[in-house]
Amino acid sequence: MKPVVGAMQAWSCTVISAFAMLILGILCILFNKNHPELVGGTGDPEEGKEVAATAGMAIAIYAAFFIFCGLQGLLHLREGRRGAIAL
Repeated sequence: MKPVVGAMQAWSCTVISAFAMLILGILCILFNKNHPELVGGTGDPEEGKEVAATAGMAIAIYAAFFIFCGLQGLLHLREGRRGAIAL
């Protein structure tokens, strides 16, 4: 199997997805606990749990990108060492 994207793009996507999941995870926890800095002020969302659920869906999407891009990067490593996987 051949990689769909380049090696640099695959690893960049993997790193960006990991950081995005970390940051969104922290925000998800804070919104879920209705942290006063994030919920309840003027112009802030009223329902922290709904925002946390939305952030959780974004984490799931970034996890899919992380898995896909990580596998693409591993395919580049494998192709460089032993050749492409033949189907």
